[in-house]
Amino acid sequence: MPLSKSSRSRSNYKSQISRSIALQYFIALGFFFVAFLLFSFIAYLFVSSISWYRYNPFYEILRFVRDYIVVFLGIPMMAGWFYITYLFVKKPLSYLDHIITASEKLAAPTTEQIILPDVLKTVQDELNQVREMALRNAQLAKDAEQRKNDLIVYLAHDLKTPLTSVIGYLTLLRDETKISEELRIKYLSISLNKAERLEDLINEFFEITRFNLSGIELQYSNVNVTRLLEQLIFEFKPMLLEKKLECKYSISPNITVRCDADKIQRVFDNLLRNAVFYSFERTVIEISVTQTSAHTTIKFLNHGNTIPKEKLERVFEQFYRLDSSRGTNNGGAGLGLAIAKEIISLHHGTITAHSENDIVEFTVTLPLS
Repeated sequence: MPLSKSSRSRSNYKSQISRSIALQYFIALGFFFVAFLLFSFIAYLFVSSISWYRYNPFYEILRFVRDYIVVFLGIPMMAGWFYITYLFVKKPLSYLDHIITASEKLAAPTTEQIILPDVLKTVQDELNQVREMALRNAQLAKDAEQRKNDLIVYLAHDLKTPLTSVIGYLTLLRDETKISEELRIKYLSISLNKAERLEDLINEFFEITRFNLSGIELQYSNVNVTRLLEQLIFEFKPMLLEKKLECKYSISPNITVRCDADKIQRVFDNLLRNAVFYSFERTVIEISVTQTSAHTTIKFLNHGNTIPKEKLERVFEQFYRLDSSRGTNNGGAGLGLAIAKEIISLHHGTITAHSENDIVEFTVTLPLS
């Protein structure tokens, strides 16, 4: 049975380390033997150059050495050989100590690089990759926790504001027995408006939760984008009239896209709603659709305050709103564009934003296949 990739990697590591240790071992042995023999030869030449007298103590010692030269040469060579062998037998254990120490650092990874001996360079690189991955995962977990906390905070704040108004006006209606009919209708209208606002916010939170879940299946069908946008613009007429806006569209008849109709309609609804909210009064919103053999492009253009580049890069983030005040009645909970991006990503398309000279443009690109 063929070895797995990880098994082959481990086998390669062991072979590489074994070859490196063996090479170092034989080099050390060779150096020791050459050095020992060279030292012995120099000592022999030095001793031979001196005239020794019979009763000189060193003479007797040298004679003894000469008679047992094999022993005096063999013992140091054997001792050196054993010592060098001991050092190199111990070396893999020292490598293991290095790896254990490095592995302990992975339990609480830091930005500090893991450094191992040169022979363990491959292991060092892999441990550093694991360390960096652990750091990334820790940051992702931290970001996820922060997003969860943001969801709770934003949910509490955005729901509390209209709910407080509903409770307040209903309380007035209950406690004021002699309220005029005109004021009663006004209070009921405000309460209804705030209740509808609550419903919109709750729907948005449910939507972003649903689109964040994995395994969503798209219900593909051939959708007539031309009719879809015409119907959407008609439904937005009251909102357009309220701000004295005009909506012009440039769409060829019967442009068809294969997509999930409900979800794409949600994207267009969010983009047009966003354009209405942030348009100057008495301006024109332009919608255009073009189609090539590869994709369909839908653009929403409105005249409003230029979005700075640093904000433009964040408009698709969850809970991000161009107006930092969350008490405003304009816009939703900062989820509309995030939902739109999720839906377009599910369709393998792209959505981008561009802004300059008091013009804001969102571009959606959907593949035909």
